[in-house]
Amino acid sequence: MKSIYVDHAATSPTHPAVVEAMLPYFYESFGNPSSIHQFGRKTRQAIDEARAFLASTIRATEKEIIFTSGGTEADNLAMIGYASANKKKGKHIITTAIEHHALLHTCQHLEKKGFEVTYLKVAENGMISIEDLKSAVREDTILVSIMYGNNEVGTIQPILEIGQFLQEREVAFHTDAVQAYGIEEIDVKKMHIDFLSVSAHKINGPKGVGFLYAKNGKQIFANVFGGDQERKRRAGTENVPGIVGMKEAAKIAFAERATKREQYIAFRNRMLAIFEEHELVYKINGDENDFLPHILNVSFQGIGVESLLVNLDLAGIAASSGSACTAGSLEPSHVLAAMFENDKERIMSAVRFSFGLGNTIEEIERVAEETAKIIHRIKQ
Repeated sequence: MKSIYVDHAATSPTHPAVVEAMLPYFYESFGNPSSIHQFGRKTRQAIDEARAFLASTIRATEKEIIFTSGGTEADNLAMIGYASANKKKGKHIITTAIEHHALLHTCQHLEKKGFEVTYLKVAENGMISIEDLKSAVREDTILVSIMYGNNEVGTIQPILEIGQFLQEREVAFHTDAVQAYGIEEIDVKKMHIDFLSVSAHKINGPKGVGFLYAKNGKQIFANVFGGDQERKRRAGTENVPGIVGMKEAAKIAFAERATKREQYIAFRNRMLAIFEEHELVYKINGDENDFLPHILNVSFQGIGVESLLVNLDLAGIAASSGSACTAGSLEPSHVLAAMFENDKERIMSAVRFSFGLGNTIEEIERVAEETAKIIHRIKQ
């Protein structure tokens, strides 16, 4: 029986058209973009074209795009780079308790360097309180980082409202948009976003490449030292095949965005309908209105998540219990722990289904049916 992958929030398969676009840059157009000869000029042109297109997808300018090795490096560069360059203005940073570990561990590093970090709590729907944010901002606050859409439960934060408030206070605003990019419409100017992180492998691009949007005029110090690449903000010979692949993946993602959103909502609704048909006792984790359509996180009452995931895997279905970066760990999800402090059973019975390239309604129906069978079997 064919295996089914419903863990696209962890990583996504590379689109065949992306692979095709990348291939020439491995063996034909292989020049170093910093070289002045024709081999270098050709790859430089490819990077420039990719930078221009990717900038256009978030309403930014070409000079505001810094290519990185992925979302983690983009988060690091934004947080450490801006904090280091602006510590004379203050050393207070605000983030949330449900950020990706790429952001939380960066904040912990900054705390060791003398910065103070406030971690905002979230409600049971995974949403921060704007009032809590307003109360947390101080005279020495220099940077706020709040993820666009959560990678585990899909909750989308009130980014526009946050951006407007922080602009008035002249506090820099970073958002990790790794899960939202290619799914949500993002306008960094309209939303008053100063820094934004993106990763290619979440949108059917290659692993090992991403970008940081850094608003013109916002000074950051480099984290990687060497050459003068990326306008002296990120040293190292550019990953040309990866950058070309990311551009192609983004082109496909944005061309199909509306269709994919409808498809993912249909998947979500069909899966929940089957759960209802089988009279499963479950709770959806995340906000019921503001959510990423490709992520569905569900807690099944009385079911241990490890047993459920192992049985799903034996049935040829790949799902997840939360962040890919903690896969294999018995630690409860820090996101769910922040949302449900006093409900350990809900935390330990949560499964994340995430949809993407290649999934069909027939596959989703099979996933839901197998989930129901396994749950009934475990309870018996």
